[in-house]
Amino acid sequence: MERLAGGERVPNSLRGGIIALGNFDGFHIGHQAVVGRAVDLARAQGRPAIVATFDPHPVHYFQPDIPPFRLTTLDQRERLFAAAGADAMLVLRFDAALANVSAEAFVTDWLVGQTGTVGVVTGQDFTFGKGRRGSVATLESLGPPLGMACENIGPVSDSDGAISSSRIRRCLVAGDCTTATRLLTRPFAILNIVQHGDKVGRELGFPTANIDMADYLRPRYGIYAVRGRTADGRVLDGVANLGIRPSFDPPKELLEPHFFDFDGDLYGEEIEIELIEFLRGEEKYDSMDALMAQIAVDCETAKRVLSA
Repeated sequence: MERLAGGERVPNSLRGGIIALGNFDGFHIGHQAVVGRAVDLARAQGRPAIVATFDPHPVHYFQPDIPPFRLTTLDQRERLFAAAGADAMLVLRFDAALANVSAEAFVTDWLVGQTGTVGVVTGQDFTFGKGRRGSVATLESLGPPLGMACENIGPVSDSDGAISSSRIRRCLVAGDCTTATRLLTRPFAILNIVQHGDKVGRELGFPTANIDMADYLRPRYGIYAVRGRTADGRVLDGVANLGIRPSFDPPKELLEPHFFDFDGDLYGEEIEIELIEFLRGEEKYDSMDALMAQIAVDCETAKRVLSA
């Protein structure tokens, strides 16, 4: 899997490919349908398959003060696109330059000119170009004369409606990991570096790995059964507090997983924490003994959930 920078000419080895075009934050079932179709077309025609994604998300450009809402980092998307069969990820940096590119120039210069693509697949609701004036109809009008075929994929739905990143965010904010996992086809996961903390967990007998939430969406604060995955392939079951730790002063937002039967050193390592199931909300305890007793109960609950 190659990572390509938007705005630069794509290497000759990847020109003439099929591009899946969208934001793809979360890479849920609907996104997978778009990328899957692009990969199928590319394989049938013996061409490269490229997934184009925007970073930062366009919403961040137009609403810089919006609360964090990301479901996936670029590194996570790159891994997911590769697993779906893509040969490269094209990262289109959404800045003032791209925001002011006309829909026509985006197609002629950014798509065809810089990538040499012969086919593009998008979702039906995809928009692009200055003022979001470009649409599927624009692609279908401009593409063929330039030698670029266009396809669009309709929404993928279940009994509760269309599957979307917004719907998944609502599930996570409500603590509904089960539905979020089903729509994503995997648990929602936070990927970041383990940082040093104040060692309170170790003093309580439950050492934790401290993970900053960065630009990720904030799911419901509380206690979760989690599964950690290290860069070297280890899988660690555990329980985690996600929130501001109301029993300690001052409050500090962290994701703090405690891994069962693990006594290693993870400081400075990149680890991915999957939220498997929400167990309960955050609570403030009057004593450390009460807190320790509750953590022990949470550990046993999480073990039962993960073993199931």
